[in-house]
Amino acid sequence: MKKIWVHKACSYEEAEEFEREYYSRMTSEERLDIVQFLRESYGKMNKGAAHAHREGLRRVIKVIQQK
Repeated sequence: MKKIWVHKACSYEEAEEFEREYYSRMTSEERLDIVQFLRESYGKMNKGAAHAHREGLRRVIKVIQQK
């Protein structure tokens, strides 16, 4: 069984600081896993939604010309 924990903050600023520190301690792979989990959960909840059928992350490439 997965454990769930809660952090109680006295203000929004304190909560935002806690979240920044929490996610900055994670590796980039762990953060991407969380994003993918949230996308899959959203897709399951909104099966009829227009974009729920998409799989994976959208890739965007921008080429910048340098002088």
